[in-house]
Order: sequence, then C-alpha cells, then structure tokens
Amino acid sequence: MFKHPKESQVSITELMLPSHSNFSGKIHGGHILNLMDQIAFACASKHSQHYCVTASVNRVDFLNPIEVGELVTLKASVNYTGRTSMVIGLRVESENIQTGKTKHCNSSYFTMVAKDENGKNATVPGIILDTKQAVRRFSRSIVRQEQARKRSSRFKTSEFKIEEYLEIIKTQNAKLEL
Repeated sequence: MFKHPKESQVSITELMLPSHSNFSGKIHGGHILNLMDQIAFACASKHSQHYCVTASVNRVDFLNPIEVGELVTLKASVNYTGRTSMVIGLRVESENIQTGKTKHCNSSYFTMVAKDENGKNATVPGIILDTKQAVRRFSRSIVRQEQARKRSSRFKTSEFKIEEYLEIIKTQNAKLEL
C-alpha cells in the first residue's frame, strides 16, 4: 500500500505566551521541541495509522528567536518511508501578528517508528513520490541514514584512532592531559 504525503501532512499554529519564555524573554527551545515532537507524532500516526514513537531527531538548529506574542506554525510531512519507520520533515515559522513578518525558525527531521497494539514494530505504507521535491526529500533521507551509519561506526571505541584527532584537538578550546 502507498499513500501520498499530502494525505498525512499536518500543521498547527500556536500563540506564544509568556509562560513559554525563558529568562531572556524568548520562547524556550524546549517548548518548541515539545511541539515538534507532537506534530511529528501526529503526522507519522496519520500516515501509518498506528501509534508511533520517536526513534531519533536529526539536528535542530534554532535559526531565529521566537518572541512572546508571535504565532508559531509547525508543518510536518512524511519525507521517507522504510519498512516500519518514517522520516518526518518539520518546518517551524513564526509570525509577528502586528507586522505580518514571518521568520523561518528551524527545520528538522524526526525518525518515527510505528508500533502495533502489542508494542511491536508495525509495517507502514510507502509514499508516492510524484514531484521532483518529493524525490529530493526521499533521497536526502537515504543519504542522511548512510552518513549516520558511517559516523557511528567511525567513533566506536574499538574503531576509534586517537592519533587521527590529536592535532585537530590542539587547535580547539580544549587542553590535552593524556
């Protein structure tokens, strides 16, 4: 079975309140991460028609601060489907209500895994790739997975070669005391 990404796209808009702010008066990153996890869950569950859990989050860069009183819109779409997992692409934008100016605040990729009623991994429908952008997003997810596998094996304790990193570390804000 295959589904079109549009069938499970989800978006939410929420007013940012003083209770969502940190000590500097900006919206707390943890609050935004919580909203991102919720919308990734909603999108993945809608696509798979199963309860889903977050397996990983690929890089969250906070590009622009969000102010109290702004509207924050989160958009989620299925970018990739494996056998039991999905990569959900998320975009976060904020809007100043008075000026109408919008800012891209961050984008991220959540890997979600579908679970059946017994808590076992459940098979998910594939996605229909009918635009160049959909093919690009799907392909980017494949490359990101390959890069993650290489990264994790390169830094395994048994594989790590300290000599390759000593000179680099000397140029950083760290003190070697081996």
